[in-house]
Amino acid sequence: MKIGVYVCHCGGNISEVVDIKKVMEFAEQQGDVALVKDHAHMCSDVARKMLVDDIKEYGLDKVVIAACSPQFHGRTFMGTVEKAGLSPYVMEMANIREQCSWPHYYQPELATKKAKDIVKMAIVKARLDEPLEKKTSPIGKRVLVIGAGIAGIQAALDLGDAGFKVYLVEKEPSIGGKMAKLSRTFPTEDCAACILSPKMADVPANPNIELLTNTEIESISGFLGNYDVVAVRKPRYVDITKCTACDKCAEACPVVVPNEFDEGLSSRKAIYLPNPIAVPHAYVLDDKSCLGLFPLACSKCYDVCDAGAINYDEKPERINFTVDTIIVATGYEIFDPRKKKVYEFAKSKNVLTALDLERLISLEAEGTVLRPIGRRIAFIQCVGSRDELVGNEYCSRICCMYATKLSQLLKRADPKRDVYVFYVDLRAFGKGFEEYYKRAQRTGVKFIRGRVAELHEDSHTHKVRLKVEDTLTREIIESEFDLVILSVGLRPSEGTTKIADTLRLIKSPGGWLQEAHPKFRPVDTLADGVFICGCAQGPKDIPDTVAQASAAAARAIRLMNKGEYEVDPITAFVDEKLCSGCGICAGVCPYEAITIELKDGKRISRVNEVVCQGCGACVASCPSGAQQQRWFMTSQLHAMLSAALGEEV
Repeated sequence: MKIGVYVCHCGGNISEVVDIKKVMEFAEQQGDVALVKDHAHMCSDVARKMLVDDIKEYGLDKVVIAACSPQFHGRTFMGTVEKAGLSPYVMEMANIREQCSWPHYYQPELATKKAKDIVKMAIVKARLDEPLEKKTSPIGKRVLVIGAGIAGIQAALDLGDAGFKVYLVEKEPSIGGKMAKLSRTFPTEDCAACILSPKMADVPANPNIELLTNTEIESISGFLGNYDVVAVRKPRYVDITKCTACDKCAEACPVVVPNEFDEGLSSRKAIYLPNPIAVPHAYVLDDKSCLGLFPLACSKCYDVCDAGAINYDEKPERINFTVDTIIVATGYEIFDPRKKKVYEFAKSKNVLTALDLERLISLEAEGTVLRPIGRRIAFIQCVGSRDELVGNEYCSRICCMYATKLSQLLKRADPKRDVYVFYVDLRAFGKGFEEYYKRAQRTGVKFIRGRVAELHEDSHTHKVRLKVEDTLTREIIESEFDLVILSVGLRPSEGTTKIADTLRLIKSPGGWLQEAHPKFRPVDTLADGVFICGCAQGPKDIPDTVAQASAAAARAIRLMNKGEYEVDPITAFVDEKLCSGCGICAGVCPYEAITIELKDGKRISRVNEVVCQGCGACVASCPSGAQQQRWFMTSQLHAMLSAALGEEV
């Protein structure tokens, strides 16, 4: 056996802490090591070419790369050794960056000693590595897109235009998401509806997109190339193919309830059009606020509908279909100040959220004034963001700029208005954002650095008094305002949390969906064939959302265009002689890849290697040792432990 060991400097990330020369000398002393080399950047093209040439010239059987985490460049080096004619599964990575140089930056001797141990463990495991054969499985051209905000719409259109069958599922009666509620977009102040509505209209016009509104995902099972989806479509009680949106039904309806599209600032009827640019552009009956479906009580909407679109007999419909890949675009929710009792929200009618103000401005531009905005307006930043007390330590990224946008729109409508923005740190990170912020300053918007300490409403004048310290001038500001706007942050939606549980996706500390790798695979997940985009992955503005949606679509297209995909052979398998059929492995498998079957009258477990993700839960739980996992065999793990403990192998 000939093992080649390659030690990477990682551009100083490793070599500034770990003594590379000592690690190489140590590796040369290990049995079966035929060649030891180092390089400043092992992942570079020149180093990878060197690796291929060495394998051929020296007849290397196994390779150990002492570098960064295999999560970072594992696939890179597996592909390199495969080009040289070796199985990618006879290559081992010794992580001497994340596990040595980074955590022990100020302990170079300890880091070097630890690097030696990790290299030794990789060498002994490489000795026992065996070539594994990859299997292939067919994949078609069907995609499920969950969520039809701007991210889901963009991903669906890209896929549909490329000829793929798309199931676009949206839980609300109309597509469009939160963007449909916005007045303008920053920093160009384009009409939000002018950007969004053409894309919304393109969805039902695309023959490859099947739009399922008022629909939620009930379950998803299966694997890449064969995901079985069960969705439930709630009754709309209105036939969208017949409805002409004439408004007669709403005029006849006696029920008045708050309109959620306008954040409760306006009202709607029990039967209503979801929003002015709704797609499908048809009415929907809210059975929770309706006086009672015919023949129980009111039937006035049914009586006046000339098109015969009202159907009280509609029931929830369960829809089953199969897809090959999935894109999650479940969006976000805004932080609710009521739940944490932030800044008197809900107690004062003059304390609103920024989304409330968006609706007021939009409706006012269309000629509907719901309430006076006033002459003195204050914005309070970082409400529900960067705040340990409410449990959200992350920055929501968009709040500074949408406050700047809204302040501009208020000043433009009435230049005499006094507009203040109280901020902790102002973040203008995007293209043109800094110039936009400076323009707002020039128009007279006053940006004050300081977190508002006190807020209360005068019981007589109903004006809101704020008290804050300007941390730049050390001046205490105490003033009254007609309206206070809370720049609320973003939080993961309930749909995001539900889909994460359904698909077993990893979540970040903030509860957002975690990508497979922030640099190499920013829209992939660790679940094969599942991609994420938009604010399901984390807070971001509209341009970044659209770009990421197109990226997710492109990644799905790239995968499906192959016609088949390789199944990773690092899966569990069963030694039938040892298996007692106890079923513990099937109970702990998070992917439902294990079943218990009868063979010659004996119960044994069976692993579906296409479904198995190689997590190792079954191996760890098996009391008889019958479950094993390829590339992480018990014998290999024992050898690595012995090497780490300094014992003879």
